Amino acid sequence: MKLVKMSLAAVLLGASAFAIDNVKVSGDAKLYYYTDNKDKPAGTAKDGLFGQSNSAADTALRLGVTGDLTKGVSFGMTGYAVSALGLENNLVSNTWTGAHTMGAGVNEQAWMGELWLAATMGKTSAKIGRMELDTPLAFSEKWSVVPNTFEAAVLINQDLPDTTLVGAWVGRGNGVNAVGGFGNAVQNHTTTSLGIDGYMGDGAVFGTFASRGAYAAALINNSFKPLTFQAWYYDVMDIADAYWLQADINCQLVKGLTIGAQYADMSPKGALNTIPAIKDSDAYAVKLGYGVDKLKVAAAYSKADKDGTLKIANVATGNLATAQSKLYTEAYWNYGYVGRAGADSYMVSADFDAGIAKLGAQYTNVSAKATGATVSTDMQEIALTASKSFGPLDATLAYFSTKADDQNIKAGATTGSRYDSVLAMLQLNF
Repeated sequence: MKLVKMSLAAVLLGASAFAIDNVKVSGDAKLYYYTDNKDKPAGTAKDGLFGQSNSAADTALRLGVTGDLTKGVSFGMTGYAVSALGLENNLVSNTWTGAHTMGAGVNEQAWMGELWLAATMGKTSAKIGRMELDTPLAFSEKWSVVPNTFEAAVLINQDLPDTTLVGAWVGRGNGVNAVGGFGNAVQNHTTTSLGIDGYMGDGAVFGTFASRGAYAAALINNSFKPLTFQAWYYDVMDIADAYWLQADINCQLVKGLTIGAQYADMSPKGALNTIPAIKDSDAYAVKLGYGVDKLKVAAAYSKADKDGTLKIANVATGNLATAQSKLYTEAYWNYGYVGRAGADSYMVSADFDAGIAKLGAQYTNVSAKATGATVSTDMQEIALTASKSFGPLDATLAYFSTKADDQNIKAGATTGSRYDSVLAMLQLNF
């Protein structure tokens, strides 16, 4: 933590020395806790809710600074530090993030998650360095205590009316982004052995993105004002060509009604395509939403083809494991299901601002049966949440009820049993 603070302090001192303008400092401190009552493997300690062996906790500090170096040129840097505070010795047995490393115990870790320069000329902007990304198939997952980030170059142009053109090169990242399980067809640049999020590489070390990096290009258009259309193409080198199409419209006939449609395709290539079992993946999704006053409700359906190998999910964070998906049907907590081969999924949700707290409820149902599978893999999740801000402090409490065929499998059973989870998150913003 000390190294992160010192590096940011040096930037602030340099700001006055070199007359850097519009310097802004922001950050937050997080304390996250999770527990469930899953059964443990035979021969290991078994605890219920709030028991040490069934629980995880973590703290994280984020400090960021941005500023203008000269007209049209800006910079940004963000430092992260994580610590389990020794809680793994008595209250919990796991951490949230894999950014920790193991020594005599769970080690603290600090790193620069962002360090970039950006320049703007007319309606064209360029950004290069270490940064967060938010694209449909390669993005920073931000639901855990720290996000994965990338070393990339991004070019954005808005000369065409109501149109944004995006081009990007992604060379490195600190997420677990390898496509494993296929021998040496695709290199695995980093691994994770700690953490329940499963997406951050050991020690948050940056390594080659996928096999040899990736290119991306996009067109986002809003010529018809109620409609936003986006089309994305990815060349994930030596792994896949991928496409993502999405249209979202605010209905003009019914105030508060929104309609959305998505389609995605991932076509393996290169070394991955030399393996006969590797097949093309695609999926589509539709969504209806309605908002009035303090209430928002939504319903969505998605379907993935039965033959696909890669999941329609984040390629930057363990695509074949529990990578998060941008499909409308994505679960609140149990990622890795809606984008898998043969998945039929639907989701219904409601959010209500009750004044005393913001309340949320979501039900997700997935039934997935890939080609060649003898039985389907089903998952049902009920998520109930309550969030409240106390000045700079944000607090969230969540309860999940999960029944998944590949989780919590008791001795002698072939499918999983239902289990409960509780999540508590505190975030102090400054």
